[in-house]
Amino acid sequence: MAALLCAVATPAIAQSTEAKLDQLESRITRLEDMNAIERLQKAYGYFVDKGQWTQLSELFTDDATLEIGGKGLFLGKHRVLEYMQTAFGPDGAKDGVLANHMQFQPIPDISADGKTGWVRSRAFVMSNAGWGLPLYENEYEKGEDGVWRISRLSGPFTMYTNWEGWGKNALNNTWPDKFEPAPDLPPSTVYLTYPAYYIVPFHYPNPVSGHALVPDTGQVGAYHRPPGTPEQQQSLTVGRLADGTQPIAEPPKD
Repeated sequence: MAALLCAVATPAIAQSTEAKLDQLESRITRLEDMNAIERLQKAYGYFVDKGQWTQLSELFTDDATLEIGGKGLFLGKHRVLEYMQTAFGPDGAKDGVLANHMQFQPIPDISADGKTGWVRSRAFVMSNAGWGLPLYENEYEKGEDGVWRISRLSGPFTMYTNWEGWGKNALNNTWPDKFEPAPDLPPSTVYLTYPAYYIVPFHYPNPVSGHALVPDTGQVGAYHRPPGTPEQQQSLTVGRLADGTQPIAEPPKD
């Protein structure tokens, strides 16, 4: 009897152990993937710092999209490189040029099949032109070679200003014809920077409740000044967010 029980229990124990090992392997792979896309995004920032545009472009998939500020969308890795080299000059650090691209608060996620990743993060940019606060909602793709690459980089600005500071002289950073080259598509979302606001849609639900985080579709800039003041009334005429669910990498809705 004892031998029979042992024979029955052994396969069950082995199966349970094998299942646990599979679960652990899956969790380890997921954690490694989350770490990989976070490192990938941080590498992007360091390449921006010193104008390493060719190195930067190699972080992207061949069919990637790039949208920084409100300039519009650039389609494909080759256009990412063209945009960087045309807008900011040839590869390499330059005398008298400062462009520190510091990144904070990353929240990475990986899809169930392990092929797609996302990171929401905030950047603080200081350069000769001034200060900027883009908020990234980026997407990543794991290639057949097992290497993660950026498939969508989207960085709407929260604030943009010169050296006088955001409290005194907040500037717009959302016009498409600011500098060459021209984008392939218009901006995916029309929005305003501080003193108005735009809440970038979240790629993840509330981590506790599981509820989707629906963007505020109210009037952008409604809290620029106290209600009833002329400044507040004026802000309502120039900053209205009609729909916060516009898909990134698609032309604006009518």
